[in-house]
Amino acid sequence: MKFQDLTGNRENIKALKSLVDKGTIPHAILISGISGIGKMQAARALAQYIHCKNPIEGEVCGKCPSCLQHQNHNNPDLHFIFPVVKKDGVQISKDQMDLWREMIDKHSLMPPEIWNEIIKAGNSQPSIYVQESEDILTRASLSSFQENYKIFIIWQPEKLRPEAANKLLKVIEEPFEDTIFILVSNNDNKILPTILSRTQRFNFTPLTESEIKDFLVKKGIDDSKASEVARISEGSLRKAEELASFPEELLEFSDIFKDMMRSAYALKAKNLKEISETVSAFGREKILRFLDYCSRMIRENYIFNFNVPNITLMTAEETDFSAKFAPFIHDGNVEQLSEEINRAARDIERNGNSKIVLFDLMLLFSRLIRKPKAAVLPRMEL
Repeated sequence: MKFQDLTGNRENIKALKSLVDKGTIPHAILISGISGIGKMQAARALAQYIHCKNPIEGEVCGKCPSCLQHQNHNNPDLHFIFPVVKKDGVQISKDQMDLWREMIDKHSLMPPEIWNEIIKAGNSQPSIYVQESEDILTRASLSSFQENYKIFIIWQPEKLRPEAANKLLKVIEEPFEDTIFILVSNNDNKILPTILSRTQRFNFTPLTESEIKDFLVKKGIDDSKASEVARISEGSLRKAEELASFPEELLEFSDIFKDMMRSAYALKAKNLKEISETVSAFGREKILRFLDYCSRMIRENYIFNFNVPNITLMTAEETDFSAKFAPFIHDGNVEQLSEEINRAARDIERNGNSKIVLFDLMLLFSRLIRKPKAAVLPRMEL
């Protein structure tokens, strides 16, 4: 992975390269930000740059033995750590390296839901267990095979079980001189604070519309389609790829959302039950994507009421629907609607009964979108 292949966050990338160039690489680096903005790509590029034997003007040579091993995912001094589900003999990351190579080859932007599908997580939540930390301690204590540094890239350190995080903390507090940890997090608020405090942090930000559009155009997406997708992708390359590659899911979600809200307003409980059963049949990961879509639509319809078109992130079709629907999303219900969608998503993540969770959510929609706007208090005279 080369730095030149990355999109956006150029200042962070420049700072990461500078650590290597100046010989001031910290023993623990945290790259954080929302999912799908190229954090793992940056971590891989940094690891290859550290190991490259003949870097050229701030870029890896791509030809030395270390670079070739990085490209083939078999450098013996690069170790990937990631969440797994304990089943069928799987205990730690090393037990699923073939699937991991498939993931980073085909899905380099690292959508967690795709990883869950690849490892067939089902209703289980992948985690990093204490056995993993024990294995890290063992490998970190050994001499490197060929490089100056052993590098551990830990994907989603927020998935460390408490006992695993505490054991890993020991080696981060008292690191071996030839060991570097690169943590790649989608939610650093859930990382053990004592681990956070011992890392040098690089907060990657969502990408701009122009960066995402250029990214899509380079992939052969039509210019006008790239512009529309970039507008609604919320700064995520992963989401932009999904929207551009699978537009039928966006249309499907849009149709269901419209049907759901019309039925909710008309108090058609039978229709809502049928819709909830349809969505429930999607499976957990697609249900979560649908709820994420609902959350976006609630937010964007609220913003739509401000009549500032350039700040709303919707397609032309969504905008047509919002022209009539947006007035029903206002100060009196927008927070509750968002909270209920987030609650439903949490329940689904925790393996709640999807039919019950979704039908309950849709019944709540019936009450909330009919709720009157919050009363405006008279101005107090001082």
